[in-house]
Amino acid sequence: MVTLTLDRLSARYGRRRILSEITTPGFQGGQVVAVLGPNAAGKSTLFRRIFGLLDGGGTVRIKGATGERPVAYMPQDTGANAVLTVYESVLLARMQGRRLNVQADDLAEVDHALAELGIAHLGERDIGDLSGGQRQLVGAAQALVQNPEILLLDEPTSALDLHRQIHLLSILRRLARERGMLVIAALHDLGHALRFTDQAMVLENGQLVACGPTDEVVTPELLHRVYRVTARIESCSKGRPQLIVEEAV
Repeated sequence: MVTLTLDRLSARYGRRRILSEITTPGFQGGQVVAVLGPNAAGKSTLFRRIFGLLDGGGTVRIKGATGERPVAYMPQDTGANAVLTVYESVLLARMQGRRLNVQADDLAEVDHALAELGIAHLGERDIGDLSGGQRQLVGAAQALVQNPEILLLDEPTSALDLHRQIHLLSILRRLARERGMLVIAALHDLGHALRFTDQAMVLENGQLVACGPTDEVVTPELLHRVYRVTARIESCSKGRPQLIVEEAV
């Protein structure tokens, strides 16, 4: 099963250091990992650094991967070509780095991804005609259709309504279990992180300030220090942790 470990990972933009020696334990396939932190904490830079779009010190270690391209990345702005239809854009993502001729199994994978995310009806629509939330779901389909072993998602729910947020996160958690896939997602909703993720890493000013099981990382003390809010975490009638934010400090 695939494992991802970060060892003293750093990144700079010019002279400004954005990430400072991020070191983590090994995250394993089958897990969903939340990347948490306030705005400008370095979350997007971390994803770009892991995916190899940025240079910097340190090492990204991937073990146990079986494919040539084990990592798929969904940025905040998917940059989808507005000239393409939804179906074409997802098929194009599927074919990156693969054989030149489209096969029946490629079309089947595209059909499955669109259906699973509830956007099959958008297949013939132009990307440029979609809402922000619809484009975000297309970006998720583009990543999933590659069948990655490690899936990096930078704020995949930011433009979605509540129903689609829960739907997408439920799919990601299920696929992580079924495929043994490692899902790493930047999330702003800490309640979603508590419900849908196994592990969490918290960034602040480009430094890793906490890492471990989500319910051990997301504490009132951390929320006060990093997010500057007074909050408490209580169990609901089903035993699930519920985050209650009282005030900003």
